Order: sequence, then C-alpha cells, then structure tokens
Amino acid sequence: QVQLVETGGDLVQPGGSLRLSCAASGIIFRLALMGWYRQAPGKQRELVARITGGDITDYADSVKGRFTISRDNAKNMVYLQMNSLKPEDTAVYYCNADAVGPGLYWGQGTQVIVSS
Repeated sequence: QVQLVETGGDLVQPGGSLRLSCAASGIIFRLALMGWYRQAPGKQRELVARITGGDITDYADSVKGRFTISRDNAKNMVYLQMNSLKPEDTAVYYCNADAVGPGLYWGQGTQVIVSS
C-alpha cells in the first residue's frame, strides 16, 4: 500500500519560512519522480517543484529562488524548504509520487497560510 504523508504546514507571517516534509512508503522511492503541488481556494492544483531520483530539480517560476526541493533516498523523504513566503503562497500543499509500476500517488495535503 502506497502512502505519502505530509507534515510541516502552519500559519506564518509574510517573509517567513517553513519546511514541509513528505514521508513515502510502498514505492521504490529512489526511482520515483517526487513533487510538491499546491492548490489555493478557487484555483487549480499547480506544480510547485519536483525532483528526480538523481536530484534533478524543476520549479515553478513563481517560487524560483525562494523554495528548495530536496530528497533523502535513504529515508524515503522529500522536503520543501520555503523562504520569503508571500500571502499568495497560501494553499494546501500536496506531495506527489510518479512511481515505477507505474503509479501516480498523492498525499492528503498540508495547509500553509501566509498572513500577518
């Protein structure tokens, strides 16, 4: 059974930082393309960042220079370090795995609110 469990969402002031974590199980993690997506109220889910098993990364233009995605293949974990947060970053953030199998999997989401 595949599970993706996100943690780290919180209420933070503009300019602040947060680190999201996603624990994966049930997949061959080192071969999976892992990603973070987000969905704001009334908007479509959008890609934030993704990372291959070989640590090649890709970012949405809106987060380049502020967010960093990373992974630890030994721990089956993927992270999203978010700095210089803006109110428009407010959303539910979802962990995604595009796994060998094949299979596309989602976590339950973690809420990030950027507000003063």
